[in-house]
Amino acid sequence: MSLPPLVEPASELTVDEVRRYSRHLIIPDVGMDGQKRLKNAKVLAVGAGGLGSPALMYLAAAGVGTLGIVEFDEVDESNLQRQIIHSQADIGRSKAESAKDSVLGINPYVNVVLHEERLEAENVMDIFSQYDLIVDGTDNFATRYLVNDACVLLNKPYVWGSIYRFDGQASVFWSEHGPCYRCLYPEPPPPGMVPSCAEGGVLGVLCASIGSIQVNEAIKLLAGIGDPLVGRLMIYDALEMQYRQVKVRKDPECAVCGENPTVTELIDYEAFCGVVSEEAQEAALGSTITPAQLKEWIDGDEKIEIIDVREQNEYEIVSIPGAKLIPKNEFLMGNALQDLPQDRKIVLHCKTGVRSAEVLAVLKSAGFADAVHVGGGVIGWVNQIEPSKPIY
Repeated sequence: MSLPPLVEPASELTVDEVRRYSRHLIIPDVGMDGQKRLKNAKVLAVGAGGLGSPALMYLAAAGVGTLGIVEFDEVDESNLQRQIIHSQADIGRSKAESAKDSVLGINPYVNVVLHEERLEAENVMDIFSQYDLIVDGTDNFATRYLVNDACVLLNKPYVWGSIYRFDGQASVFWSEHGPCYRCLYPEPPPPGMVPSCAEGGVLGVLCASIGSIQVNEAIKLLAGIGDPLVGRLMIYDALEMQYRQVKVRKDPECAVCGENPTVTELIDYEAFCGVVSEEAQEAALGSTITPAQLKEWIDGDEKIEIIDVREQNEYEIVSIPGAKLIPKNEFLMGNALQDLPQDRKIVLHCKTGVRSAEVLAVLKSAGFADAVHVGGGVIGWVNQIEPSKPIY
């Protein structure tokens, strides 16, 4: 579907800007008018991570006049495999500041606005209202639903992308002209069902593939050219090198953009998405130990069985001494319960404590009343007990 340009053109391009954007200007569909619209546009990138990195760099190179960046995190060494807007020298720096420096290094004519805060229901409406278009590069469901609902309430279009291992997805959600994110995913998946990139990994270059699609869609919307991905979901399989599309229809029963919406204001998105299930929270209550406590038990030869519920490839990176690997899914399917010892206390751990809490709930319901899990997981263990070991 062809849509009118999202923004009005700027009054002019300087001589330097004409030289810089000349390869755009000689494209008939873009030309002077389209480039002036990009100059006059205000685009907000939610996140300066895997998707935000290529998106911000190409939005800057394309000549988008104002780029906002919502980011509260710091650059970590594990980011550098895919977050190409940051460098080795940026480790420990604010991601927002690092991204700003890179953007201005690409294009000094861009006005960069930083929002160094966590995006929440309390600030999202004020931040989003300052921009024409939102580019969503978030990696958790709570923020995705927050972004969607705020955009629907403000009638803002946003370009969405998602990446995991070798798979990527992208679409444009704009409730005035088509479906919103809730039309595609009315409810979040059950807690722990879909691993995050931090748990499951992502091929670094996949970020560039999906991030560039997002920028392509943003430019089309801003300049009013081409056929945006409104009502279409682009699915990319990097291993098979296949792109395919799925039509997404506007849901008349959608909770936020439907004919009789039930979500008319922002809600508690952490509770809505249930980052950790109620069962896991209840199981962990009073049954969570620290890495230091586990170290005392190991040193004191306590009768414990340490079980690592991560995946084999994670276990090969780093492990707690004496831990036996039994992946979480083995517990969810019930295969692992019969082999658990009855004469020792079961101590579960994962990477950070989320998956082990879910498994702990399974064990409690199966009668292992004294089972515990390690808060902070193997990352907490390395940070507190064996700092010479790697983390991921």
